[in-house]
Amino acid sequence: MSQDWRLPRWIKWQQSVFLSSSLEVENSVPLRVLVLLLVTVGIIAKDIASESQSSFWAVPLSIVGASWSYNHRNSRNVSVKFGIAIGMLVALGAFFGRLLGELNDTRLVLADLLIQLQVLHSFDMPRRKDLGYSIVIGVILLGVAATLSQTLAFAPVLLVFLGVALPTLIFDYRSRLGITNLKSKKEREKSEKISSVLPSYFLLFSLILVIGLGIFAILPRFPGYQMRMFPVSSNIEVKGNFTGRSIINPGYVRQGNGNGSNGTGTGTGGNGEPGKVDSSYYYGFNSRMNQNLRGEMKPKVVMRVRSQIEGFWRVLAFDKYTGKGWEISRNEKVQTYKRSPWSYQIFIPRPGTLGTTKEIVQTYSVISEMPNLVPAMSHPKEVYFPAPMIAVDSENGLRAPVSLGDGFTYTVVSEVPIRDRNLLGKAGTEYPASIKKYYLDIPTEIADKVRDRTEKILADYNKNRVGKSDKSLDSAYEKALYLAQYLKQNYKIPETLDEFPFLGEKEDLVTAFLFKYKGGYPDHFSTTLTVMLRSIGIPARLVAGFAPGQFNPFTGMYVVQNIDAYAMTEVYFPKYGWFAFDPIPQHPLIPPSIEETQTFTVLQHFWKWVAGWLPSPVTGFLNNLFGTIFSWLTRTFIWFFGLFTQGWFGIVRGLIIATGLGFAGWLAWQGFRKWCDRIALSKLPPMESLYQQMLQWTDGKGLGKHPSQTPLEFAKISSQQHSPFIAEIIDEISQAYVNWRYGGYAPNLNRLRSRLDEMKKTAKS
Repeated sequence: MSQDWRLPRWIKWQQSVFLSSSLEVENSVPLRVLVLLLVTVGIIAKDIASESQSSFWAVPLSIVGASWSYNHRNSRNVSVKFGIAIGMLVALGAFFGRLLGELNDTRLVLADLLIQLQVLHSFDMPRRKDLGYSIVIGVILLGVAATLSQTLAFAPVLLVFLGVALPTLIFDYRSRLGITNLKSKKEREKSEKISSVLPSYFLLFSLILVIGLGIFAILPRFPGYQMRMFPVSSNIEVKGNFTGRSIINPGYVRQGNGNGSNGTGTGTGGNGEPGKVDSSYYYGFNSRMNQNLRGEMKPKVVMRVRSQIEGFWRVLAFDKYTGKGWEISRNEKVQTYKRSPWSYQIFIPRPGTLGTTKEIVQTYSVISEMPNLVPAMSHPKEVYFPAPMIAVDSENGLRAPVSLGDGFTYTVVSEVPIRDRNLLGKAGTEYPASIKKYYLDIPTEIADKVRDRTEKILADYNKNRVGKSDKSLDSAYEKALYLAQYLKQNYKIPETLDEFPFLGEKEDLVTAFLFKYKGGYPDHFSTTLTVMLRSIGIPARLVAGFAPGQFNPFTGMYVVQNIDAYAMTEVYFPKYGWFAFDPIPQHPLIPPSIEETQTFTVLQHFWKWVAGWLPSPVTGFLNNLFGTIFSWLTRTFIWFFGLFTQGWFGIVRGLIIATGLGFAGWLAWQGFRKWCDRIALSKLPPMESLYQQMLQWTDGKGLGKHPSQTPLEFAKISSQQHSPFIAEIIDEISQAYVNWRYGGYAPNLNRLRSRLDEMKKTAKS
């Protein structure tokens, strides 16, 4: 008889704890290797997404830790546990030290802490649940990488992670069931043939991938950024006194003037002089814009934008036309705004307007060097900026104290006005004196000529109007809209330099465009429209910025290139402010608007791709159909989720509606299943269908047939579970099924159907 009862209780308790923990030791080498691969992929994904190599050291250390942990899995390793605890405290201290210096974006700091903890944890993984913690860490690291990723470089890593995760989960499941060894020789031989397993693996991999992409495509894209913690790059120290008057455009630095504020083009020294366009930088991002330059830029990505909607990334505007370009006449009137040293938020005051506005959040990640001009949607009210201050010029353009370089990240919250055509058409023409002073000015030598041409175009509206519009040109808005469309359709962009050569010293750009060459380069259209509107008393200015760029549905970001920069016309409407019109051919007449729904962004972009292959009538019909559906779905989703922001009453209403919809969905699912069952039964032989109906009925009672049971075994057991009458019918149908299936005897189907009906009626009564 054992004598261990004589030992002290604390020793026996310690032994029992050690024995119970040793029983949980995970011995599966494949599971450990797969978990290590999963964590490694998560670490690599984080570094790829953040475009750094700060965590690659963790991969070899994790391998060493995992190896050591496996070899010592049956040991208590108390000293190692103390070392791990000390290491975790050191990592935590380093984390708080970094956190204070990088409050702008804590994702990388948290990810690095998690990687450090995982490396320490890898030295103590004796049990399956310890491996489970590592699996979760790998998933979290991949999630962090997904939020940091701005390119498709993350996509291959995601596929690799999925490929490793599937067998990891399978081995983990086998371990939970205690299936650690293949018992029979036949099973071992089959497992050695990897080719026999690969088809099932690739089928499962493809199925998950297709379903995941399908869900991703139809997932509604609701406005994000519900919290006021926006991405901003690390703090930038600014030396010297920043006034905001200088514009630094690296591609257009005037000789002898290092700040570039008056640069007009490569190799030129004065306003309006001919010259070449820089191959990398847009010529319009300067205090002067010389439109007598010729040439093309070489495409390159300059920034990536994450925005709630597609928009025009506005950079700056010009108020004074010089004959061959534009300039900012009040460049010295710049207001600077500072932020608190404890916050990255800078408030920008904006003029009050009567129109309805919508708050739009945009985050800009600069990829290559840009001027110190800050792109943003119109009417920014908050800028989360890494520099301690920012400047706002007289045309509401933002300027930074430093050039924007690779890795520069900032966030803008804009109060964008909603464009209401009816309201803007009634805006009137009572312009403030400050608007008349700066935005109606044109050179006197061309004023009469341009005005006569503009008035003639408007007078001939009925003869030249586009389409069958019934709109009359009795408002500034309709006149601006029509003139922009007229320029699009009646003037062309030259294909060679000979069609619109350099302008001479006494030549004017607008008159050359309208009367001599019947067209010009893209920005010339906007200049012409702006001057034409001014000639008939409508205030206008030239605004330069970036088109939305190419939307990447997988990253949710707009990829903007330098060639996306262009200029268009902004028109002033009393009490409502400035609104843009785009007269450039092949551009939309109205720039991207906040009224356009983008809840189902991925589906919309996919549909645009498909529509390009369909005939126009079919595309038009489907556009109207899908547009109506998506518009209704968007309004419904926004209304439903809006209930949860209306206090307790709204929350209760939302929960009641959600419960009702869930119940209705459950009823619909049950009906769909019954319909599928009826379809499936109708395709079976009559006796097989009858037998399956009986099995479905017994299964609904919770006493269904086990797959391992034969029909006669099931009938025998039924006598113990049902009343004698029901058991008799089950036995009769089962006997008839066996005789038909294996003996070839024809059953009496009419009698069996009536017996089945009797069984169901008896059970109900």
